[in-house]
Amino acid sequence: MPQTLSSKDQANFRSLVRLYEAKQYKKAIKTADQILKKNANHGETEAMKALTINSQGNQEEAFALGKVALQHDMKSHITWHVYGILWRSVKNYDEAIRAYKMALRIEPESAQILRDLALLQVQMRDYQGHIQSRKLMLQAKPTLRQNWTGLAVAHHIAGELKAAESMLETYEGTLKQQPSRADSEHSEAALYRNMIIEEEGDNERALEHLNSIKKTNLDRTAVLEVEARLLLKLGRLEEAEKAYRGLVDRNNEYRAYFEGLEKSMGLDRAKESDIPKLVELYESYASKSERLDAARRIPLDFLEGERFEKAADAYLQRMLRKGVPSTFTNIKGLYADESKRKIIIKLVEGYLSIAPEKSESESNGDKPDRLRESTLFYLNQHYNYHITRDLDKALKYVEEVIKLAPKNIVYIQAKARVLKHLGNVTKAAEIMEFARASDEKDRYINTKAAKYQLRNNDNDRAVKTMSKFTRNEAVGGALGDLHDMQCMWFLTEDGEAYVRRGKLGLALKRFKSIYDIFETWYEDQFDFHFFSIRKGAVRAYMDLLRWEDHIRDHPFFSRAAINAINIYCQLYDDPSLAGPQVNGSIDFDKLDANEKKKALKKAKKEQEKQEKVEAERRESERKAMLKSQKAQKKDPDAEVKQADADPNGKKLLETKTPLDDATPYVNFLLEFAPKNIESQFAGFDVFVRKAKILLALKCIQAAHQINPDHPGLHERLTRFRKTLDASESSNPKVAQVIKSCISIIPASSGLSEANESYLTKHKSSPQHIYSALRTRAFLDPSSKAQNEKELLTSLDHASLEDAIDGLALLKRWGSKEDVKSKYVDAAMKKWSEATVLSGGANASAGAER
Repeated sequence: MPQTLSSKDQANFRSLVRLYEAKQYKKAIKTADQILKKNANHGETEAMKALTINSQGNQEEAFALGKVALQHDMKSHITWHVYGILWRSVKNYDEAIRAYKMALRIEPESAQILRDLALLQVQMRDYQGHIQSRKLMLQAKPTLRQNWTGLAVAHHIAGELKAAESMLETYEGTLKQQPSRADSEHSEAALYRNMIIEEEGDNERALEHLNSIKKTNLDRTAVLEVEARLLLKLGRLEEAEKAYRGLVDRNNEYRAYFEGLEKSMGLDRAKESDIPKLVELYESYASKSERLDAARRIPLDFLEGERFEKAADAYLQRMLRKGVPSTFTNIKGLYADESKRKIIIKLVEGYLSIAPEKSESESNGDKPDRLRESTLFYLNQHYNYHITRDLDKALKYVEEVIKLAPKNIVYIQAKARVLKHLGNVTKAAEIMEFARASDEKDRYINTKAAKYQLRNNDNDRAVKTMSKFTRNEAVGGALGDLHDMQCMWFLTEDGEAYVRRGKLGLALKRFKSIYDIFETWYEDQFDFHFFSIRKGAVRAYMDLLRWEDHIRDHPFFSRAAINAINIYCQLYDDPSLAGPQVNGSIDFDKLDANEKKKALKKAKKEQEKQEKVEAERRESERKAMLKSQKAQKKDPDAEVKQADADPNGKKLLETKTPLDDATPYVNFLLEFAPKNIESQFAGFDVFVRKAKILLALKCIQAAHQINPDHPGLHERLTRFRKTLDASESSNPKVAQVIKSCISIIPASSGLSEANESYLTKHKSSPQHIYSALRTRAFLDPSSKAQNEKELLTSLDHASLEDAIDGLALLKRWGSKEDVKSKYVDAAMKKWSEATVLSGGANASAGAER
């Protein structure tokens, strides 16, 4: 039974609540103990103490006390509410919702509990539950505009557009007088209502509504954009043209406005008869300002032949004479058209023959040979680009331009990029470091230097380079601050470098941190569910919700997830990878049992020694951080970030359930990146190892639809057949599904012959050869020597990237050092600059395409 507090203790309880809200946790706990000293089993006080302890980071103790509080007072809405908050703090929203509903059942009039429940429901995308909660909030306080807006948003995200508009319209009808023009919340709500009407498809009514609010609305740009779009949709082209011309006058570099203007004028780039009108349109805008770029660049997209050559010549000379470094970046979008590409390179190479002119610009300090300098740099970028790649020419042109401007960091960086593509990542990293040292205040070049160091597998040096622009007093030093700043490019490159070095624990740690960043981004929307409605920023809030629903289709997530899944599959296939790794220079196959044991023991000692050094370094950083915090006189009640208990990813690597750990990555990949064939392959690799036949079949079918000729598909189809033959499943429904897909699944008999036929068919494609060799190794483990021999001959048709993949394949097979050395020597004859290969066992660094 709940206890009744004395008036003094009731005052203390209210003080406890205030202290908690003020984040004065030590005083709050002291106050709670005073109350509990007289009322030992007072559930509400115990609940508030649990909430305070949880805020200090002691979750286990908080949950234990929270459960005790419930046992002592199950009929208190406070104990249930606190219990829900505890579950919410550990991101278990389902349990939190259950607790809130219990609290609401006891205290149905509590606005705070109802609000917290509504926020959790929208976070979990429980649309109907969210609508019901918002209705209750509206009934409790119908005079608050945010309650009407909140219910409208609830209907909107549930797809009930009519109901959403009705809420906004009803509230506007209750207003006795029009809000002032300075009322930004009313202005935003009016545009939000217009957005709903447009999404309903009623463009005529949306335009009428817009006309009724546009004179008083504060967001002028949004009003003009919506008006132009609606007029265009309704076919009122003359009015639309006027609207788009007004927008272009406001922002004459925004391509979308020009595209809308073209459509409003009835001009079609595909029609030859419309080309002169389009040219006249853009010339009219280009003549208005010498600084305008868009009106000069856009015509290059639709002009052809001689007209294109004339326009391209004018544009390129204008940009190159000014020395604009981004000229190639602006132009390379045209390279998809071969005819335009040929015209452009003919023009640019012709500029080298133009003699330098002395002009007034020289007296102003400009270089008379700026055209030549810019042209050389453009040619370097042209021949370094993946479509037109000729690295020898690219290197020649960049060295020429560096002679003209030896201190120009942009040109030095360009040389490093060419060397990286040549495979000389060591020299590329050195040159980029030289560029960084030339301007230590340039954050961009500092970042590029760190990236190149990571491509050279120099992780520690890359962190040191990044530390020049990080808060190094943070927990974990520079690397800890990069985690706090969610620097995904660095964490991803760092993880991939550790994969190449064979340090799978650290690699997993980095990829897990990318996973956690996306989790954080998704969780962070929780703060906006209340804030956005209260502030009236409804359209931005809708954009946020829609963005969050697709957050994990970002390429960085896919890249990290696929890498993590590959490591987990390797751990499943070879659990010894989680143990100490023997020095790669030792031929492990030649050792007897005792020598192997000694080698493993030595490796273990070396690993323990490295871990000890790392632990000492972290302890030193921790002490320095604490000293810095004391110097800053930090608030003792403030939240203190805990040091990472597993900085090297040892616990991640020693997992007993690698496939279960990989499953969350797989689920997100298949949901948000189903068109990426690597996502389907990753899903198959996990499901086939877990013997989930139908899920593996679904992935392999999807991969076949994406690209039936992909080299990775062949080996997985063969593996699927072997797994299918070995499975003992007799479920008739499963057999029926598999039978329906028999056209893409190879027959049980003759798998080896089919693989040899595949190898012969694709004898000039290195990636297909690798697929066939991996399949042969899977079918016949004794074929290692033959596979190594055929891998060596594949270099005749290979690119540098293919050669790198081939070397990685030798490592995967555990080939002897003499075999790998022979492969590297043969590859180095073809790519003499490729230090990325000369590292032997450590070589696997990829070159950016």
